[in-house]
Amino acid sequence: MPTADTDALALGDDLRAFVDASPSPSHAVAELARRLTAAGFTELAEADAWSPAPGGEHFVVRHGSLIAFRVGAGSPAETGLRIVGAHTDSPTFKVRPNGDVRQAGYRLVGVEPYGGGLWHTWLDRELTVAGRLALRGGATALVRLPGAPLRLPSLAIHLDRGVREGLTLDPQQHLVPVWDRDLGSEPGLVEALAAAADVAAGDVVGHDLVLADTQPAARTGADGTWVAAPRLDNLGCCHSGLHALLAAPAGERTQVFVASDHEEVGSGSMSGARGSFLEDVLRRLVTALDPGDPQAAPRALARSVLVSADMAHAVHPTRPERHEPAHRPVLGGGPVLKVNANQAYATDATSGGWFRERCDEAGVPLQAFVTRADLPCGSTIGPLTATRLGITTVDVGAPMLAMHSCRELASALDVPLVVGALTACFAD
Repeated sequence: MPTADTDALALGDDLRAFVDASPSPSHAVAELARRLTAAGFTELAEADAWSPAPGGEHFVVRHGSLIAFRVGAGSPAETGLRIVGAHTDSPTFKVRPNGDVRQAGYRLVGVEPYGGGLWHTWLDRELTVAGRLALRGGATALVRLPGAPLRLPSLAIHLDRGVREGLTLDPQQHLVPVWDRDLGSEPGLVEALAAAADVAAGDVVGHDLVLADTQPAARTGADGTWVAAPRLDNLGCCHSGLHALLAAPAGERTQVFVASDHEEVGSGSMSGARGSFLEDVLRRLVTALDPGDPQAAPRALARSVLVSADMAHAVHPTRPERHEPAHRPVLGGGPVLKVNANQAYATDATSGGWFRERCDEAGVPLQAFVTRADLPCGSTIGPLTATRLGITTVDVGAPMLAMHSCRELASALDVPLVVGALTACFAD
């Protein structure tokens, strides 16, 4: 496990590169697939028959989600599986089907909020559109408008003196990005996207597009170890989970990494944690590796552990009163064990203790987060997956500030610590 600050900075730089390459969930999956392929993993199609063998390294994609696995030498029904889960999506704005808006002499892009973002942080930033285009015949194409063509301009204080008492943003009226002047002869959004993707506009039959901040992720902080970037929640844990899978030694147990879409809106989709994707893949694996045993899948799940890895709240330096006094994680302090009495997190005594042991084995410090009793608690894919699969689950994360801002803050020092902890979980 890398421990030196130089190794942490290198991993932090790699995290920044990963975020920059992933302006949308579709791009994140493509970048994960690229890195897995470079490491020797091969892609499987869901519609094909699979014949996984011990030692095999594969991945499968369903829209904005990806599952990668390394087949263990043992029977899953006897050894169980070790699974790390994260999510590929972040709060943003989704482009509407009819995205061309013309108003007050300008061309705008029609969008609606996706997830629970801090929408005021998106004002006055250089934005673009990114995602995937659906093409005739069933093909898809990744796309990103070049440059930084979009912006959500603030209203000048001279035109809204009341803003000093509080900013109120109507998402239908105020959060519509401006794109260009309306001269009446420009190509529409679909035509511009088709040109950027080098496909014929007439072949575009649908799209799944989001707004993305174009400012590259950056080193920051007094010693340059902090990472300022969009979409750290939860590309940060996607990045650490992938590194952990690639670093983990092959063993008796099958190791699985899942990166799911749509967590920020409740995971209720065919590719989200409420859907069947993970269950489908696990059952296919177990069936192929334990043929003839009708009880193999439930036996395997009973012996398995899922680590739900999602970014965690570090104590805010100027708002510490918003945190439970005995549970205040800090940037650079290592992974965070997340606990909630009302099961917004799936951690219990057994799963939390198991994760603590893995951190001890890896020499990784462990922090803990509990929401104040007088505040509501966010949730993750952990409880959803535990409920669907009946699998022992622990919720953990990396500490960060400004969660759900257009630009968030984390520490490169935490990256090797989280990777080390997750690697130990895979290797258990």
